[in-house]
Amino acid sequence: MNFQFNFTIEDHLENELTPLGDGALMLDSSKELSVLESQKGEQRDRKCSIEQFDLPQDRLQEHKSVENAAPCQDTDSPLSAAISSSHLEPHEEQPCLRVAKEHAMPKDLKKVLENKVIETLPGLQHVNLSAVKTILLKDNFPGENIVSKSFSSHTDLITGVYEGGLKIWECTFDLLTYFTKAKVKFAGKKVLDLGCGSGLLGIIAFKGGANEIHFQDYNSMVIDEVTLPNVVANSTLEDEENDVNEPDVKRYRKSKVVQELYKCQFFSGEWSEFCKLVLSSEKPFVKYDLILTSETIYNPDYYSTLHQTFLRLLGKNGQVLLASKAHYFGVGGGVHLFQKFVEERGVFETRILQIIDEGLKRFIIELTFKCPS
Repeated sequence: MNFQFNFTIEDHLENELTPLGDGALMLDSSKELSVLESQKGEQRDRKCSIEQFDLPQDRLQEHKSVENAAPCQDTDSPLSAAISSSHLEPHEEQPCLRVAKEHAMPKDLKKVLENKVIETLPGLQHVNLSAVKTILLKDNFPGENIVSKSFSSHTDLITGVYEGGLKIWECTFDLLTYFTKAKVKFAGKKVLDLGCGSGLLGIIAFKGGANEIHFQDYNSMVIDEVTLPNVVANSTLEDEENDVNEPDVKRYRKSKVVQELYKCQFFSGEWSEFCKLVLSSEKPFVKYDLILTSETIYNPDYYSTLHQTFLRLLGKNGQVLLASKAHYFGVGGGVHLFQKFVEERGVFETRILQIIDEGLKRFIIELTFKCPS
């Protein structure tokens, strides 16, 4: 499967987080800063420290889960130190917690694609995001109402409200291309698409024979209106519906499609809450072999929670594949700052797999557990 994407990045866009595909909303750093300043009081209410969610019983659960994931059990190791740590540095803040929930796969799969405009990429299908937003805005969609908030704020990122899931961001395509170039193997693996948005990374894992695929995004609306429809659109359901001449074969194949789709599970909510949800399941949680994530390190305030998510959910021989821009102007995050954050904690080894030096420099990096010497 070969991915070819044609896009350019103008020099003046270096101060913007610029998505591909849908240009209805753009994140301009000056606008973003003014919006964030005007919402300063509201953000203080939405911000909370690690002590508010790192309760004793949480730390006990985290210790148990990470102990199983750790490749080394040395009590003096950096991994053990990370597990026992119960606070963050004073300058680090955490976003207010959005409770996590699992989204059930609808029984009527055809209904998932109602009113959706489907577009095609090489080997992939996805819903047109402009059409989704237009419908949601027109129908005054209940609940989060992130579309109208995004339009009124002229931004694609509203801290604690909307984290950009209604865009296909540039580095997602970088990672898709890398999958083909590096011949990444998904067969038989348990995969997490973290901060999934459109879910294209997880869908490639699904089509590549992954044994189990979990999709997670901050906003529940994104899961229901974008991720789930994309997964269904990339199943073979539509082909089977056209097989009208052989009803028995049609029923059998449709049943197989449904069985395959149930390899996928869908979650919304903040990362630490997502960890709590999957780790508190009645059946023992099996850690992920592979975590895929794109453009999730734009905000340094999220680094601690992201690091803890990797720590708690990645299998001891697991791998994180992360795609990011070198630096995110206006919000302050980027590859080098995140690598420094990870290195200071001494739990993961980071390795640069690819540098895309077109326009604003972009990276694909790998994180794996390391053992102290």
